[in-house]
Amino acid sequence: MDIVLLVKAAIMGIVEGLTEFLPISSTGHLILAGSLLGFDDDKAKVFDIAIQTGAIFAVILVYWQKIHSTVVALPRQAKAQRLALNIFIGFLPAVVLGLLFGKFIKAHLFIPAVVASTFIIGGFIILWAEKRPPGSVRIENVDDMTPWDALKVGLVQCFAMIPGTSRSGSTIIGGMLLGLSRQAATDFSFFLAIPTLIGAAVYSLYKERALLSMADLPLFGVGLAFSFISAWLCVRWLLRYISTHNFVPFAWYRIAFGIVVLATAWSGLVVWAD
Repeated sequence: MDIVLLVKAAIMGIVEGLTEFLPISSTGHLILAGSLLGFDDDKAKVFDIAIQTGAIFAVILVYWQKIHSTVVALPRQAKAQRLALNIFIGFLPAVVLGLLFGKFIKAHLFIPAVVASTFIIGGFIILWAEKRPPGSVRIENVDDMTPWDALKVGLVQCFAMIPGTSRSGSTIIGGMLLGLSRQAATDFSFFLAIPTLIGAAVYSLYKERALLSMADLPLFGVGLAFSFISAWLCVRWLLRYISTHNFVPFAWYRIAFGIVVLATAWSGLVVWAD
């Protein structure tokens, strides 16, 4: 296996892990990083989706106690059953819309110009969301969510199919706008990520299996490992961060980063691959 290619896989894994659960779009960063590294062919697109499972394993590890207690209590506890049902309901819209529009989106929207534009738009949406009145919170804990709340967050998650929007940003900020506390929205975003991202990875690997071979295992293994480590560090940091901070810094980062991408593309300083 080419060492340079493994280094690129490691870099992409780190980018995935650090950005998957922040409201700054992992897909957008992977598209831009892949463009800069020359790691953006059809196999690389499958790789980008597959290494999301590394980040998901990190979430499972961090939330293991909650996940384990919920699974054990499922046969007899209404609270556990409601959480499992809510995750399933929140997951369904992404499945339906992903199957309907996924191919079109990948063919036409996975380009730097779209990513940069949605970075900027998403940043302004976060700034707007953070100005909501303090009394607008209805749900303090993820266990208090109703199936209707879960469906609304699941529908909001579908905006993340547009690269650069951010799945975690859509669900966290969308959840906050729908009345969830910052903690409840973040927790549900993480729980919802488990079936959503694992499902997307399995589907992508199966659909594009003709592109892959056993020789690709080291490449994917390196990406998964670095994605897991960086995501584990990031999730632990984010859970501490949201207890005392808001998402305004991420909004300004999105806006500034999007402007930089557009400016470098317009000036010719950086040739972003389409």
